[in-house]
Amino acid sequence: MMVVDDSVVIRGMISRWIASEPDMVVAASLRTGLEAVNQIDRVNPDVAVLDIEMPELDGIAALPKLLAKKKNLAVIMASTLTRRNAEISFKALSLGAADYIPKPESTREASAADNFHHDLIQKIRNLGAKARRSAPASYAPAAAPHVQPQALRPLVAPVPVPAAPTAPAQLARRSFSTQMPKVLLIGSSTGGPQALMSVVTELGAVIDRFPVLITQHMPPTFTTILAEHLARSSRRPAHEAIDGEVIKPGQIYLAPGGRHMRVARHGTDAVIALDNGPPVNFCKPAVDPLFTSAVDVWQGGTLAVILTGMGSDGMRGGKDIVAAGGSVIAQDEASSVVWGMPGAAANAGICAAILPLNQIAPKLVRLFAGDRS
Repeated sequence: MMVVDDSVVIRGMISRWIASEPDMVVAASLRTGLEAVNQIDRVNPDVAVLDIEMPELDGIAALPKLLAKKKNLAVIMASTLTRRNAEISFKALSLGAADYIPKPESTREASAADNFHHDLIQKIRNLGAKARRSAPASYAPAAAPHVQPQALRPLVAPVPVPAAPTAPAQLARRSFSTQMPKVLLIGSSTGGPQALMSVVTELGAVIDRFPVLITQHMPPTFTTILAEHLARSSRRPAHEAIDGEVIKPGQIYLAPGGRHMRVARHGTDAVIALDNGPPVNFCKPAVDPLFTSAVDVWQGGTLAVILTGMGSDGMRGGKDIVAAGGSVIAQDEASSVVWGMPGAAANAGICAAILPLNQIAPKLVRLFAGDRS
């Protein structure tokens, strides 16, 4: 694990958190992107937390240089919640960053620091496990040389790699619903922005004829920009959902950061119902509230897709959809950045299909055109 941030406070805090985890080691704690590029070969980390704003070489400039030296390096971009930094984080994802994390404005706020701590450790653990599985067979970290007790260890210590999830080919599939789908729901997390762009780009007329509702684990400001990207990619209207608005075909509705997006029936209309309640599955917005609430509105006409992401959010809501006669599709492990959310659904036996990312949109087009195979 390599921490790259020009703030000594942030570097020290993250390093202490990592040092307290039995399966993690701080390989290097560096002040600039230039130092990271110069030391990547020697340090050979699985994961790097990379600040955006740094002297000498900032995060967005250092990113391609780091990935050129180590292709399977999992880079987590870290930034404060400003529109500029959110836009840079999206650019970083398109350049190969695995994920992003918003840094709290002040680490003195206990809740903000706790959320940052929890989210960061989970991202490092999940992305690091995948990076180790995808490392070349010849990769073998050298033994760390002797250092003073206070110094950070300069090499990554080998840690146990979690067993790979059950292969999709061994997992049971359900039949697709016999009912025509009336709505498309999508849940995603780590790796989700890239996956969402891939899917909505190919949906075309599906969006024109049916509403599309998306929950992506993402903070405020980031969801605003994601909606803009979805609109450009799909060439269809996309926006952060507004409480009480009527859900109509031809629109993409995105759960706003910091609010759960549910749906409800208001007379003959389906409407958005935003929820400012506590996090669900450590997330806000969370996928389960959307999936579960949709059953009351569309019953067996609900079609849900669970894309790449950590944890198991979406699995319980997916069970509710299937119990009501609807269908669930999960992204497969090979094409997922992290096979947590889709893997949980797949292993729960609720999926009608487990597909590579590039096959999901074509399958959705066929399903909304009447195919039930």
